[in-house]
Amino acid sequence: MLMAARISVFVSVLPLLAAQAARWPEFRGPRGDGHAPEARVPLRWSEAENVRWKTPVPGRAWSSPVVWGGKVWVTTAAEKGEHMGVMALDLRTGAVLHQRRLLENEEPAPRNALNSYASPSPVIEEGRVYLHFGSYGTFCLDTGTGETVWARRDLPCDHKEGPGSSPFLFEDLLILHMDGIDVQYVVALEKGSGETRWKTARTFDLSAMDTDMHKAYTTPIVVTLDGEPRLVSTAAEGTFVYDPRTGKELWRLRHKGFSQSSRPVFGGGLVYLNTGYVRPRLLAVRLEGAGHVKTEDVVAWTHTRSVPTMPSPLLVGPDLYIVSNGGVVSCLDAKTGATAWRERVGGEHSASPVFVDGRLYFFDRQGGTAVIAPGRVFKKLAANRLDDGFMASPAVVDDGFVLRTKTHLYRIGARGEDR
Repeated sequence: MLMAARISVFVSVLPLLAAQAARWPEFRGPRGDGHAPEARVPLRWSEAENVRWKTPVPGRAWSSPVVWGGKVWVTTAAEKGEHMGVMALDLRTGAVLHQRRLLENEEPAPRNALNSYASPSPVIEEGRVYLHFGSYGTFCLDTGTGETVWARRDLPCDHKEGPGSSPFLFEDLLILHMDGIDVQYVVALEKGSGETRWKTARTFDLSAMDTDMHKAYTTPIVVTLDGEPRLVSTAAEGTFVYDPRTGKELWRLRHKGFSQSSRPVFGGGLVYLNTGYVRPRLLAVRLEGAGHVKTEDVVAWTHTRSVPTMPSPLLVGPDLYIVSNGGVVSCLDAKTGATAWRERVGGEHSASPVFVDGRLYFFDRQGGTAVIAPGRVFKKLAANRLDDGFMASPAVVDDGFVLRTKTHLYRIGARGEDR
């Protein structure tokens, strides 16, 4: 009887343990690089296959879902930006647990036709979720009640095309990028109170350039150099490295480009970053030296063919994968930049790819997903399709995906004996 009781208790807590293990806390996942090595996900799905649940999401918003404590969180916005809010759904059932309108806008600024008024993805931790709508407002919510802990609506920036950069947590700070046509700065808020800890202006002189070329929409990464954390931040016309605790600028590299939204990745001593419009380039950069470094001293290689402006690169072992906005996937040698293969998988792409269960997944704006085997020889494993397209990047949970299309949230996962 004692053994039976123990088994009963163990079985009863399995769903809770699974929910706690299913965490996707920010844009591109726990490491910010699109990797989910422990997850096991389906190879194939459709509207009629491997869909656990499907829940409509109102409005127009491209933020990626985050997952913690058995809940899925997404930001929402009206088509024309007159109001913005948040939804939380039950990860197991797809039922809506919280739905709130957080702010009203009498005269929303214009946005790009491809963008939305809620494109920055949330970031979440135990007990708190942080929601960012660019200059419209930043909110901290209690994940248990959905109530507001603090809010800021006093961080100015003319995004021109609508907000894009996602917030980022580091230690006790919430770090935001505000690169507009009028001002360009990075600001760190105390995550407990929302008070400003530091604010650092970009130091490149852009006054001689058209203001359209002042803006950027990237999300930073933190890397460790010589035992110290460094915030790597791509902006218009260049990339900066800051001390994330103080905001002190340590390093900067001038390069052309603006309006980029892909997130850098780091590995093997190199940061791989996208320069953005007009002609996007992929740079492999060594974070060496101090102050204003020169291109010839730190850029290991440059790639110019089929480079995206929106989807982020994906680093898997010795290979780097990119998908262009127009649906061309390239496999590059991460050390040298040499092209192993380049193939068109179709569709138009904004979402960033993921590496999970030993496979590469690429999501397009038409609702298609191309599944490709990693390696120096191109091998397409599957092509999946849902009714509407992907602007948001996926979240990966322990046995599947949480996918946001333009109209719905899906929980994708194998059923029964197929799991």
